[in-house]
Amino acid sequence: MEKSHTLKRCAITLISILFIAFSMHAQTGFTEYNGKVIDGRSNKILEAASLNINATNISTITNSEGEFTLKVPNNYSNSKVIISLLGYNSYVVPLSELSTTDNTIKLYMAVTELSAVSISAYKDAESLVRKVFDDKNKNLEEASVLMTAFYRETIKRRNRNVSLTEAIVNILKQPISSDQRDAIQLGKARKSTDYTRLDTVSVKLQGGPFSTVYIDIMKYPEYIFTDQSIGTYNFSFDNPSTINNRNVYVINFSPKNSFQDVNYIGKLFIDVESLALVSANYSLDLSNKSKTKNLMVRKKPRDIEVYPLEANYKVDYKENGNKWYYSYSNLSLKFKINKKRELFNKVYTLASEMAVTDWEVNVADKKIKNKDKLKPSVIITDAISGFSDPDFWGEYNLIEPDKSIESAIDKIRKNIEKQKKREIKNSSNGKA
Repeated sequence: MEKSHTLKRCAITLISILFIAFSMHAQTGFTEYNGKVIDGRSNKILEAASLNINATNISTITNSEGEFTLKVPNNYSNSKVIISLLGYNSYVVPLSELSTTDNTIKLYMAVTELSAVSISAYKDAESLVRKVFDDKNKNLEEASVLMTAFYRETIKRRNRNVSLTEAIVNILKQPISSDQRDAIQLGKARKSTDYTRLDTVSVKLQGGPFSTVYIDIMKYPEYIFTDQSIGTYNFSFDNPSTINNRNVYVINFSPKNSFQDVNYIGKLFIDVESLALVSANYSLDLSNKSKTKNLMVRKKPRDIEVYPLEANYKVDYKENGNKWYYSYSNLSLKFKINKKRELFNKVYTLASEMAVTDWEVNVADKKIKNKDKLKPSVIITDAISGFSDPDFWGEYNLIEPDKSIESAIDKIRKNIEKQKKREIKNSSNGKA
């Protein structure tokens, strides 16, 4: 089935990646701002809040602990930064009012009211969703776009981090009208994996940076909503919300029946004025274990069965000049691996996210050479030393690592160093 195939494209794997050094958006000097974003009333940390330099495409997002690092070229020092999050009023502050460290930015929840006329303009929620996809060419850029993005992938076994991959990539985002797939070029990258705790033989999962790019359902609607598949879902209006101080429709969707090979449940956030998709949050329906068993697995031994426990997806878009652009996406997959004749199963969680930190419309029609294009069939080379270098990323914006990830990398690095010492010692004893 086509949908079963596309799910595998949106799932994950351990892959190989060609390492290519480049800098598409080199900067001569920058200032780094650090801090956190919280709810102004509850002081709750706010994850995935967007920080964008006004009148530019330079941006970053907060991590799961609400923390951010924003690197701004010095020629924009007189600019303002816009902080926004779905359901909150945006906040605008001049860079001159921020310190370089320990900033605390408060956002306040927005009260959204849409008149009955606004909703009654559409006879039902499904007709609104169909219009969003039918009229997407009106809201999306007609030219290709060159993007710089930060990619992160983490793997956990049970609750313990065992692998972290980070990379700066260039994306050549093809126009919505093009049949060409987006191209990815790898720049700086680093990876740390504790292979003693990661069973890489039992199962290999499909994915990498392409997994997050393919969640862009406006460019790749075939992965979830086609003219035919829209009819297999129930759509309903939820309470409206706000993003960037603009009203958005909130549409719930769920499968009409469980007979499809792949079903999703989630929410769509649609800008009231432009009818552009602002955000989508959805999950794979995993209630039928017999149907989803081994669904996301590309290759495995015969004595292994893989059961997906969770599969969650998110994609965000940003508006600039009356056009909307892919901005951020993430996925989180949780698997249980059963092996015959073994008493205990193994549970892995793989989280993958991509945040666009700068972009430009490709007016010069630049290309990524075929030899430089990333392929989903290769793996990022281990580069343990990068994690001990605070200046590894230079001027590139990235997602601030969670404290749990930072501590995990320290443990992984120490374990690998111990393993190498043991190997050297055993090798020396063998020669003796």
